[in-house]
Amino acid sequence: MSTFDGLPVHILLVHAIVVLAPLTALLEIVCAVWRPARQRLVWLVLALAVSTMILTPITTDAGEWLERHIPSTEALRTHTELGDWMIYFAAGLLLVAVALTALHITESRSTGRRTITTVVVAIAAVVIGVGSTIGVYRIGESGAEAVWGDTEYTQQAPDE
Repeated sequence: MSTFDGLPVHILLVHAIVVLAPLTALLEIVCAVWRPARQRLVWLVLALAVSTMILTPITTDAGEWLERHIPSTEALRTHTELGDWMIYFAAGLLLVAVALTALHITESRSTGRRTITTVVVAIAAVVIGVGSTIGVYRIGESGAEAVWGDTEYTQQAPDE
């Protein structure tokens, strides 16, 4: 599917990624550093990470379709190059979610002592979470630049 109700699917799907990836990253960090959150939210985090991983290539493919149907600019090429990195961010988020899930299962079967594994997973969650959030921001900003360029939005005063 390339369009939905006349709109390119990419611009619809990208909003899901813009919400899901940073939300997943934030929840992963919280779950990694706070065990009670991990006990309650780990399955939600895993579902969000899987959703992000599934939607990312679909969104990228829709973006590639859109790229073939609009004039090419330097800003568009930059956005496309940055957008190709999103699959790595999504994979990183999924990897951390799987590690958190494994940690949760291990903790529920043992005494739950803090181990080196917990610290490593927490560090990975912070690094990958912050990195992917910055990545999503940069990709989105370059997309906005490709669409809007130097256009500045000004709201007109209502007629009185």
